[in-house]
Amino acid sequence: MHLSRRALLAAATATASLGTPATTADGGLRTGFERLSADGYALLAGRRVGIVTNPTGITRDTRHIVDVMHADHRVRLTAVFGPEHGFRGTAQAGGSEGRYDDPATGLPVYDTYLKSGRPLADIFTASGVDTVVFDIQDVGARFYTYIWTLYDCMEAAGLAGKRFVVLDRPNPVTGRSAQGPVLHKEFATFVGRQPIAQAHGMTVAELARLFNGEFLSAPVPLETVLMTGWSRTRFYDAWSLPWVPPSPNMPTPDTALVYSGTCLFEGTNLSEGRGTTRPFELLGADGIDGRWAAAVNELGLPGVRFREAYFAPTFSKFAGKTVGGVQVHVHDRTSYDPVRTGIALLVTARKAWSGFAWRPDDWIDKLTGSARVRTMIDAGADTDEVAGAWQEELTAFRSVRRKYLLYK
Repeated sequence: MHLSRRALLAAATATASLGTPATTADGGLRTGFERLSADGYALLAGRRVGIVTNPTGITRDTRHIVDVMHADHRVRLTAVFGPEHGFRGTAQAGGSEGRYDDPATGLPVYDTYLKSGRPLADIFTASGVDTVVFDIQDVGARFYTYIWTLYDCMEAAGLAGKRFVVLDRPNPVTGRSAQGPVLHKEFATFVGRQPIAQAHGMTVAELARLFNGEFLSAPVPLETVLMTGWSRTRFYDAWSLPWVPPSPNMPTPDTALVYSGTCLFEGTNLSEGRGTTRPFELLGADGIDGRWAAAVNELGLPGVRFREAYFAPTFSKFAGKTVGGVQVHVHDRTSYDPVRTGIALLVTARKAWSGFAWRPDDWIDKLTGSARVRTMIDAGADTDEVAGAWQEELTAFRSVRRKYLLYK
């Protein structure tokens, strides 16, 4: 018997685990894991469970959920799956921790980084789990790879015949709206598998529903444990949940606030601030002076100012060398648009510094999702012209996105 995609999707998402979210009396946030554990792990009863997580998978009192679950007789945790940077978060960008046994729990830790499709499905099969759980803190940008680990693991779980459970956490930069260009499929890589906006404005549970409904060739049996007390309009520091860096260069929620725009400088020969204490807030290169800060400040971008800055990265671009540039200072988070700000910084950097160049591999195209941003800036387009070019596709994505939103 052959079922339609609609029938498959209905069967795969028939149960919204632990119900729909409701605001608690005091407005306090409860994460998906907090709700799962408060329910005695009933959703996982009798299952052999593997979890995809990293250092951000913590409780409110900063215990790691793997340690908590391993010590609880009510859940049978048998494997851990590590993403980019690894389960314990020791690897830098573009790295992982490989296969090992976790010293704290003795659990086998499998490496998922850059694995997808049948090879990843085979890892799930070899691990012996029948249910794959996902709990990682995202930062709201299309090119932050954990959401594509989610996508790849959902696809592989479907191929391996496993249940998939997503434990939701906040989008730290709010879920008010989607912003920026939408990926063109021919530019798909691990920093963007599918056509979503550069700043997607969704939680991981919402993204999982979107992936299942729009992009996976066969929907996976998906269950989501939603948050209570989360509002789309509030930033991460509205709640008492501790912040753990999701990756080595995402030290604070302030980093996440600018990241969906300033990460575009990875696609240039300028430093994006890696190797400093304020990555993605500090940008610069050898030979840049105060003219760049002056030029971008003249644009009067809402919610943000730019300070002439000098810094010496300890690693990555310009390691050990003092360079000039700007520091991004957001003073009004509600009016600040990180993607448009990132474009403005690219436009002004190219004009203010004669040494400006794109990375030779056109990495900027992978980050923005097409060649359009690069070619328009090279042709002399200003910020408004570049941002205007993606509005039609962004409107279409917002319409699709709306169907999968779970919170107000």
